[in-house]
Amino acid sequence: MAKKTPNGTKAGNRGEAGRHELAFDIEAAALPKSIDEKAFASGGYPYNRKYKRKLYEKELEPLQIELLKLLAWARDNGERIVIVFEGRDGAGKGGAIARFTQHLNPRYARIVALSKPSDTEKGQWYFQRYAAEMPTAGEIVFFDRSWYNRAGVERVMGFCTHAQSEEFLREAPAFEGMLARDGVRLVKLFLTIGREMQMSRLHARWHDPLKRWKLSPIDFEALPRFDDYSAAFERMLETSSTDWAPWTVVRANDKFRTRLNAIRHVLHAVPYKDKDEDAIGEVDRRIVLTAEAYLSNGGES
Repeated sequence: MAKKTPNGTKAGNRGEAGRHELAFDIEAAALPKSIDEKAFASGGYPYNRKYKRKLYEKELEPLQIELLKLLAWARDNGERIVIVFEGRDGAGKGGAIARFTQHLNPRYARIVALSKPSDTEKGQWYFQRYAAEMPTAGEIVFFDRSWYNRAGVERVMGFCTHAQSEEFLREAPAFEGMLARDGVRLVKLFLTIGREMQMSRLHARWHDPLKRWKLSPIDFEALPRFDDYSAAFERMLETSSTDWAPWTVVRANDKFRTRLNAIRHVLHAVPYKDKDEDAIGEVDRRIVLTAEAYLSNGGES
């Protein structure tokens, strides 16, 4: 049996198709070898080695310079840009956003990470509190999770009904269509990691006093509900990826590759002035996929 964490949540998970149980003691100093060895390649990740830090740091700097040019262009032209980060718990959304914003002026590049809705917000139109956070002219807003909570965690954890989640999925494209027609540039990134990699990252967070704050009971529930989240996310991708607001999926088992390619995708997606295509480089299509390509490949393996 999986040992319970101090908050009473089992740190365990079901294996593929529920045929076996992968369980571990999150308080143990090391992960079980069976999990650790599978983590990097889990979920169908196409690489078997981590990207080298020296290469990552060398490639990151010119990309961050391009981000400064993008922000300057947005300010000069009154552009409004929204970048949505969704994904599994532990997929690296916050770390990726941090590399996007590291050198950007916080007056014009803002991160939105909303907590659970208040009683007042629960009584409002579902999109209302997100609409209030949309950028003004010359601003970029990064959503660290977004209105798609209703398609993911709320659906899986029972914080909304199935009917409410399905209604949301019908309305989300219309909401985003209004934004697009009003001139908002919307980029949606979905970060996904394999089952064992999620275990590895949650375990690492537990043992890092500087990161343990990121963990919540909901994060532990992501482990036994991995397959439920897979089904919810696939439903989300197939119903809410549109011509005006398509989803881009990033296989995120390697944080360095994830950050570099997420930035590259955004830089290629926005037509800012004086873009240096050579400095940006090519997006790695082995880990960056359209929603359609990801779903046609079977999604999570």
